[in-house]
Amino acid sequence: MSATPDQLPRPLGLDRPKATRSPARVLGLLALTAAFGVIVYGAFLRVAPAPQPFAVAPIRSLPPDPPPAAPLAAVPAPVPSPPAAGKPAETVAAKLAAAPDLRLVERTRYGLLPRIGPDGARPHTVYARPVPTVVRTGPRIALVVTGLGISQSLTAEALAKLPPEVTLAFAPYGSDLERLVTQVRDKGHEVLLQVPMEPFDYPDNDPGPHTLTARAKPQENLDRLHWVMGRFTGYTGVVTLMGAKLTADEGALQPILREVSQRGLLLVDDGASARSTIRTNPSPEAATLRAGIVVDAVLRGDAIDRELSRLEETAQSGGAVVGTAGLSPVALERIAAWARTLPQRGIHLVPPSALLEAPR
Repeated sequence: MSATPDQLPRPLGLDRPKATRSPARVLGLLALTAAFGVIVYGAFLRVAPAPQPFAVAPIRSLPPDPPPAAPLAAVPAPVPSPPAAGKPAETVAAKLAAAPDLRLVERTRYGLLPRIGPDGARPHTVYARPVPTVVRTGPRIALVVTGLGISQSLTAEALAKLPPEVTLAFAPYGSDLERLVTQVRDKGHEVLLQVPMEPFDYPDNDPGPHTLTARAKPQENLDRLHWVMGRFTGYTGVVTLMGAKLTADEGALQPILREVSQRGLLLVDDGASARSTIRTNPSPEAATLRAGIVVDAVLRGDAIDRELSRLEETAQSGGAVVGTAGLSPVALERIAAWARTLPQRGIHLVPPSALLEAPR
């Protein structure tokens, strides 16, 4: 059957009769839906867990933290008693005077230089390592290890291994010398300052900047000496660094010796040159000491042991002797082992200042 023009705009299906639902069918659907809901709810009640009891706890604030405990009071270190007569002193970290002592310094363009105080106090006395009176007699050895301050690691090794009775000498060329010297003195070591002096093969063999030379004018050498002296404080004296040519020239050396003594310092010749004109003079007004033995002239363990034995023999026969050694691992090892055995043989290890005569 073909559509007429009047039927084309009418949507399809609108000419069908509307379906009708009877009231009985509707009520049946509602009853079925209700029955299904009852069945589902009953099943839920059977499988759902029973409600758990719960408690209500009051919320309380935490008590405040207790106040911090007061720091423990420092326990004073025991003061070592002097050794009994006839017995060697044991190794102790004696307390050294603080440095700088303002009585004993002069402010200059090179820093703080040592001087004799207005009351006559001298650096070689004030900054000295304390030594019991009984140790000032009998066999005594003053051993000076030189060259500290250049190598931080070797300087730390010396501080860790050597007993405080060994004197330590610092070269003037290291960095942070004031701090290092303070650490060394806090451990009980007496300290010396190395002064670079002209050797015979200078400048091929050069001790370093500000070297004192035999041909320089006295004021030039004193100016160089003042630069060296201003590198740090707390030293009791100076020790030669090389210097075979200068120490052999008495005319060039005398102004330097005079300046050192007028500043209240002692001077130690390291014993490396047989031609040195420096001789031992224990007078506190012009104190000079000459090392008799360089224990590491041959840098080998067995050779160092032999020279340390010579130091003992010299002390036993002559009463006192000065020895020197450079800073090296083998020297530190042999000296540390040797020093531990000295007390049982009745020999005292002392600083150079202990070999000077008592001030008058």
